[in-house]
Amino acid sequence: MTKKIMNEVNVRFQNIKSTDQTTNEIKNTILDSIAKMNEMDKDKRRKETIGVFGKTGEGKSSLLNAVLGLEGLLPCGSLGACTAVITQVEANLEDSEYKAEIELISKEEWENEIASTDERTDTDNERIIAVYGADADKKSLEELKKNAKYAEIDHFLSTEKKTISHTEVLDFVRDVKCHIQQSEYNPGGWYWPLVKSVTIKIPDRQELLEHIVLFDVPGTGDCNKIRDDLWKSRVKECSSVWIVNDIKRAISSKEPWSIIEHCIQDLGPGGQCKTINFICTRTDDINIKEYLGSAQPSGDHFSSDKSSKTACIHHRNNSAKDTLKRKLENMKSKDVRRFTADVFAVSSKAYFNEDLQMDKNETEIPKLQDLLKNTNKSIRRELIRDYVNQAKGVLFLIQQTKLNTTDEEMAKIKAAVRNDYKESLKKALRELNGRFDPLYETIEQCFSKGVEKSVDQCLSTTKPVISSVPYDKTLQALCKKKGFCWPQYWDAPVDLNKCLAKHIYDNIDEEFSLIFPVDSNNITGRSVQEKIDKFSVVQNGTVYSPSSILYHIQNFMKTEETKVKTSLKQDVVNRKKNVYSVIQKTIRDQMTAGYKKAAEKRGQGAMGKRKSTIIKTIESLKDSMFEEAKMQFLNEFKSLMCYICESLKSKLSRSMERSFSQSSKASLMDVSREIETLETLSEYIVT
Repeated sequence: MTKKIMNEVNVRFQNIKSTDQTTNEIKNTILDSIAKMNEMDKDKRRKETIGVFGKTGEGKSSLLNAVLGLEGLLPCGSLGACTAVITQVEANLEDSEYKAEIELISKEEWENEIASTDERTDTDNERIIAVYGADADKKSLEELKKNAKYAEIDHFLSTEKKTISHTEVLDFVRDVKCHIQQSEYNPGGWYWPLVKSVTIKIPDRQELLEHIVLFDVPGTGDCNKIRDDLWKSRVKECSSVWIVNDIKRAISSKEPWSIIEHCIQDLGPGGQCKTINFICTRTDDINIKEYLGSAQPSGDHFSSDKSSKTACIHHRNNSAKDTLKRKLENMKSKDVRRFTADVFAVSSKAYFNEDLQMDKNETEIPKLQDLLKNTNKSIRRELIRDYVNQAKGVLFLIQQTKLNTTDEEMAKIKAAVRNDYKESLKKALRELNGRFDPLYETIEQCFSKGVEKSVDQCLSTTKPVISSVPYDKTLQALCKKKGFCWPQYWDAPVDLNKCLAKHIYDNIDEEFSLIFPVDSNNITGRSVQEKIDKFSVVQNGTVYSPSSILYHIQNFMKTEETKVKTSLKQDVVNRKKNVYSVIQKTIRDQMTAGYKKAAEKRGQGAMGKRKSTIIKTIESLKDSMFEEAKMQFLNEFKSLMCYICESLKSKLSRSMERSFSQSSKASLMDVSREIETLETLSEYIVT
């Protein structure tokens, strides 16, 4: 309805013919406002990212295929096949084709990874075998260049991106699989080592994916395949996380908890995650006799027919859910308790296979589909609300122009009101700065405590981590990658920079999460978003008649203020990630020379020399490194507060100029009915 109204207004304004320069300027201003509004609605579709994590072979890809209703879209872990690269799945809203946008590494990056046979890690060797075939890992770069595949790979990497598009899903899967799939039993001819990430766009899934991106991460058993920097940046974008685990191991497995512990900073204070869902897979895979013998469910009666199997599945599902929920509630970490958490027990296989005699609702796949649908509806509602607010602003601007006159008395009144708004803006900005000051002081005090503990305890904290690295090649890789390495088949990475920042995080995380909650609707009493909400240039209690130009000026300013504040609150969530990440970035930069020096150690006893070099570097830097991290953090914090104030000042000042400078000799169109319609619609959206 709103778009129809604005399209009609747009057409009517385009048909206005006038020789008056001011009238034409106003006309162009209105048309430009409508065009920007429509462009923003078209291009800046808000997306929420759901990250899907889990150990290789736990059914992540099968789960996504079932949720999307597309069996076989993503490679599943049968016969050694699995998803080997970061894969994003989203809706194709443009046409009816299946598309894959593949981002590739450069030729130089690939040659650097495989250059030295002496320094190759297990990860490097696995990549070489995947591309060139069996025994290729034993060959030097010069020998590989003689391989028939080398010229093919050289040509393949001559472009940064590759696009695959098909109307049929089977054709699409056939052409895409070599870019995202690994197969242990068929080495050679796989391109995943050359790929940074793949974005798959699916048609006819608007209800599920219009505003959602599913982020499929290679299993934790294959984390060597992940481009570390890319992985960390994508994790920070997740608004929700699905932790996937086989139901048989859901309670005893350590991997899900390792994932949470490692990602907690990047998901919470350093990211924008609101929910963590545990998903137990393969619920259809159950041996009734074994289960009855081990579970011994009291009070339940089972027989050997189909209903007995269903009863066993339900019993095991409920037991797993209850146990995992209790485990979550009992976790000591305050960080984990900040998230909303739920548990699902699903069967992707039974969702597609009716022979397994499970009702689709019993597979719980529809529950996950409902999660996506409800998230889509919520985002769509917010976007409609924002669009309606912007449309009202344009209509108020039109209506005030229509009511405007060159009457001298009205000019005086407008001038006085304009000055009132200017003074109100200055006052509101002073008050906002005053609300920000205590936040800065508190976080500075917390950080100072973290610095003090870091200086005292950083060596005792990091030495066990350094000692836990069992092989010299792994330690060398850690140094080459500036303190971050995810060894093959480890549940979690070795992250020295994060370890060095531990005591800082321990002291600032709680306060940081109160100041920057990921959900702007979360009332903490201290959040920056709440401070922005309190900001206003519109004086309370000032009421004008709807027939007065001042009424429409006031309402135009209200809509402009709402638009700016809504945008800023989302900016805060995005920009606070930079504030938080500067801690590890500063530590990494300070440690880089030491990491480089350690990586260069050679010969007998190189591993011990590397460890000694890292420890000596920490010892020599500890008195300055953490202080530098504090200074950079506080600078970023202050910069964000300044950005908020400057944005409010500049954008609302421009809105005032637009509102108070409109004066036309010609009488423009009356949009009072349209305003009334959108006011009613706004009330409906809010409720």
